[in-house]
Amino acid sequence: MKIFNTLSGKKEEFTPQGPEVRMYVCGVTPYSDAHLGHAMSYVIFDVVRRYLKFRGYSLRFVQNVTDIDDKIIARANERGVSTRELAEKFSQSYFDDMAALNVVPADFYPRATEEIPKMLDIIGGLVDKGFAYPAGGSVYFRVRRVPDYGKLSHRTFEAMQTQSEAGEEKEDPLDFVLWKASRPGEPSWESPWGPGRPGWHIECSAMSLKYLGSSIDIHGGGQDLVFPHHENEIAQSESFTGVKPFVRYWMHNGMVQLGGEKMSKSLGNLVTIKELLARYSADGLRLFILSSHYRSPLTYSEEIIEAAEKGAERLRQAARGESKAMPFSRSVAAEPYRDRFIEAMDDDFNTAQAVAALFDLAREINRADEAGLDASGARRTLKELGGILGLSFEEAEAPALDVAPLSELLAAMAEKAAKPSAPPDADATALVERLVALRRELRQAKKFKLADEIRVGLDKLGVVLEDTPQGTKWKKKR
Repeated sequence: MKIFNTLSGKKEEFTPQGPEVRMYVCGVTPYSDAHLGHAMSYVIFDVVRRYLKFRGYSLRFVQNVTDIDDKIIARANERGVSTRELAEKFSQSYFDDMAALNVVPADFYPRATEEIPKMLDIIGGLVDKGFAYPAGGSVYFRVRRVPDYGKLSHRTFEAMQTQSEAGEEKEDPLDFVLWKASRPGEPSWESPWGPGRPGWHIECSAMSLKYLGSSIDIHGGGQDLVFPHHENEIAQSESFTGVKPFVRYWMHNGMVQLGGEKMSKSLGNLVTIKELLARYSADGLRLFILSSHYRSPLTYSEEIIEAAEKGAERLRQAARGESKAMPFSRSVAAEPYRDRFIEAMDDDFNTAQAVAALFDLAREINRADEAGLDASGARRTLKELGGILGLSFEEAEAPALDVAPLSELLAAMAEKAAKPSAPPDADATALVERLVALRRELRQAKKFKLADEIRVGLDKLGVVLEDTPQGTKWKKKR
């Protein structure tokens, strides 16, 4: 079994340090609803965890909650609530989303505000060893004291110099904060250097060292965390404990993209998990995520997710189908598909190939049902392997919807289009708007075939639809 290690830049044989795999994944900063990027990362590492257990490993899994942060403070001030209240609200929202996505809960969810003593212990140790220094009530880490700093992101000090933040208190622009001095109106905790709160990077070091020990097997997160977050985790953890490596296998998932650009809160192009689950099943979303390799970018589009939803339905039908005749003359051989699945997952968790094996097995099951062959064993295998990918084979409940106006609206639109060419009038525009609204309702009700009929029908009538995170836009063909 091989895992691509960001630290070495290559696939390595997986050899954990002991009988229990120790795994840490960076968690959420709960100041708003979780989005598709969160779903991608946590579904991926949920599958990694499930597969390791399938392969016979026992496992301890830790995921932090950063419940104090500049963004939390700013959002709490905007809403006129305490940081604690805001963080608790969106932490629960996140846990609800994960349950809806069939993500197995972590063994531990330590919260930053509850782990301050461990952070102070580490910061004090780093100061005593000369790796950190107090200044103006804050404490900073001396980056240049670590000769191999940059080994995870493969950057030199010179390259990092241009991205560093200067500060009057810092000895060096490269240094990063471990403890932030208190500012008026912000939550704070007492420390040997005065009231303040922890820096972001020290939180994960403290939690992983406390719950998993000085050297762990797998540390996961998004590629956007490689630098500086994970780079800083390595520096402060190894400097404090003297134990190397802090992490044996660094795993980083790719980012979600929309039209070639990363989805992010700052760009305002996020789609929340709740919005997606209102339109698609958890299995459909998981297939959308897992049909690409975890290290590759995940391109968001409504069409791709709808295709994944249809694929989820094909798997459901195969899982719950029945053969047409008895007694059976022979059984379907599921072992080749099981072998393909394991071979794919053993190769750096190649879920794209594993999903392909599931669809091929489902196709074989359907053929067997038609031919009156025994597919019961193959069906059990499909459910077992699908379960490793977190598929439930359950269809989300869809709200009832009256689709009677569909044919009437399309007919009215066709009548408008058949008239001599003229500037679009208000009636035609209103018809298009009504069809677009009906299509949105159909998709929310998971009636994708009917929704597709609207898109195709409008396309034939010269109207092009474009789905965006802000809604569906339309324009006439030129």
